[in-house]
Amino acid sequence: MADDRILFLDTTLRDGEQSAGIGMTGDEKMEIARQLQKMHVDIIEAGFAASSPGDFEAVSNIAREVKGPIIASLARAVANDVDQAWEAVKHAERPRIHVFLSSSEIHQMHQLRKNREEVMEMAVTMVERAKKLCPDVEFSPMDATRTNREYLYQMLEEVIRAGATTVNIADTVGYAIPSDFAELLRDIQAKVAGIDGVTLSVHCHNDLGLAVANSLAAIKAGAFQVEGCINGIGERAGNASLEEIIMAVDTRKDFFKVDMGIDTTQIYQASRLVSRITGMAVQANKAVVGENAFRHASGIHQDGVLKNRSTYEVMQPERVGVPGSTMVLGKLSGRAGLQSRLEDLGYVLSREELSAVFESFKVLADKKREVNDRDLEILMDEEKRVSTEPVSYTLDHVHFSSGDHDIPTATVRLIGPDGQVTTDASTGNGPVDAVCNAIDRVIGCTCKLVDFNVQSVTEGLDSMGTVTIRIEKDGQKYTGRGASTDIIVASAKAYLSAVNRMLAADEEAKLPPVGTTPD
Repeated sequence: MADDRILFLDTTLRDGEQSAGIGMTGDEKMEIARQLQKMHVDIIEAGFAASSPGDFEAVSNIAREVKGPIIASLARAVANDVDQAWEAVKHAERPRIHVFLSSSEIHQMHQLRKNREEVMEMAVTMVERAKKLCPDVEFSPMDATRTNREYLYQMLEEVIRAGATTVNIADTVGYAIPSDFAELLRDIQAKVAGIDGVTLSVHCHNDLGLAVANSLAAIKAGAFQVEGCINGIGERAGNASLEEIIMAVDTRKDFFKVDMGIDTTQIYQASRLVSRITGMAVQANKAVVGENAFRHASGIHQDGVLKNRSTYEVMQPERVGVPGSTMVLGKLSGRAGLQSRLEDLGYVLSREELSAVFESFKVLADKKREVNDRDLEILMDEEKRVSTEPVSYTLDHVHFSSGDHDIPTATVRLIGPDGQVTTDASTGNGPVDAVCNAIDRVIGCTCKLVDFNVQSVTEGLDSMGTVTIRIEKDGQKYTGRGASTDIIVASAKAYLSAVNRMLAADEEAKLPPVGTTPD
């Protein structure tokens, strides 16, 4: 094994949040950052500080509280962005400013509407500005893979001279092919003066489904920093899936011959956490963290696995933190049994937290004959969601009636922010529509439901189900998630969750703009 070490930059909190319909609260971002800290991720790109007061506060809080990883904020090549990024991350043990600017002709012509010389000057000036504030500066030429090669080499040389310590080759629109991308990386190392003194990084998007392949090809070609997101979330088709890159490097040490500092046993927990907070379900057949990643249906495969797991598994489920056994609990189970299994699943609770979860567990156990690991994960997801989401209204009671010849009708009782209890009813074209309409009547809000997704997370007629709902108002989308053995109740929870996020965003919009340096 070589002494060379690959650094992993996680941008779930920045690029990942740019997934359509995703919006995270400051508390949720902190929760993800702490899990990334447990994973020993090298760099956490905590957000885009200049984009909003809420994002500035989230980046700043993470910089103050999360120790170990480098904490970075993204900034356009604009003076205010650079200054705000520094104000947000300066509290970190190891701060970084990440400056980006389009380098391709198509971006310069149609988006920036500036010529090459003007763009070059912007890049150099803003890297110099960032360097005066922070010793660690990353620069990304956006859309690098569609940029004229000679111009790209020149821009990299100029920003390195200006003080950049990391240069990041961004395949912004997922245009690259692995062999060509590897060739580009090798050419950069051969032709860019000063490249040996900085970290060469890559940032790949998945528009052609090649983000992970391109990232791995880049590592083999000499890149020593890789950027990506948990579960591969992000703009359009998403970013490179960080857990897939990590496990490819970990599993094929013989091929990559590099080291890394990642605690791979924290991957599964990170995946589940990001899925819960974003409302983006992980597809069952997804590599590493999908529900079927370590399940075997074929008789031939089952026979092989029973004899020796390595016959059909290239990595052990425990290596990525997937629980190795399943304990089924029921209504007669006590606190000790529940606590033991939750600890096996990676949840460490205080006495007060355990008491609250135990009450919810008993309610669930009364509805289900058996409560398995997946039920417990959903139960913990719900507890976390309730404790960390912005809450203006809480669901106290929901009742609905429907039938093939009846008008679907729903009654809801909500507890408002002032503690006032309000009940109202409405009809709809189905029970879910009726419930949503009744909630709208109580709150007095108007929004459009744009996405409704139901997923059974356990097996059987009494299975737990999760509902993900996205609503839209004034062009902005908000995501909510709810779980229950009753799908209509889960829908009510999910819709109210999305509405609460919308109301919280409305409150944030009333804050003063980010123009002056916050205290």
